[in-house]
Amino acid sequence: MTGNATITDAPHDDAPSDAIAREAQLAAALARCAAGDHAALKMIYASEAPKMIGVARRILFRQDLAEEAVHDAFVRIWRSAASFDPHRGSARGWLYAVVRNRALSIHRNEHRYDASDDSAFDIDCEATMTQMPETSALRQCLERIDRPRRDVVVLAYVHGMSHGELAGKLKVPLGTVKSWIRRSLFSLQECMG
Repeated sequence: MTGNATITDAPHDDAPSDAIAREAQLAAALARCAAGDHAALKMIYASEAPKMIGVARRILFRQDLAEEAVHDAFVRIWRSAASFDPHRGSARGWLYAVVRNRALSIHRNEHRYDASDDSAFDIDCEATMTQMPETSALRQCLERIDRPRRDVVVLAYVHGMSHGELAGKLKVPLGTVKSWIRRSLFSLQECMG
């Protein structure tokens, strides 16, 4: 009987020690990240990214946005690993707070715009373009940029839509919208220069 009790109790005794060991590994990896060790970040990614995507997916409901949230979270983890303080909480808790915060930020940005009127996107951009004189250098340069990149620039800078609103409207990742805007502005700068 005593032997059975020991075998039955053993997994319960090992589980907390496994969790403690995993926590120590994560804390040590964060310390190494703070010191610039890329291998430590890869270890954290391999260990936690699939679970983090699950957490982000529960907030964002879309796989592409969840992956973007985790990517952004790992950039933030890399840059701010030195701010982790083991006296204030667990390494795992800190990591998941970073991904949750990033996912919530993306969620807020994605839902600022009500996408119920799809026609407004085309009408606003085309109306703006036709209001510019045909000889306008800005109009000529904008016309060289492919759609939807051109429309994103017009909606952002003429109509004041945020990157998050545009991402929600177009149903593309926030990073894609930011990239389109950055590249389009570079093209405009070259054309106008």
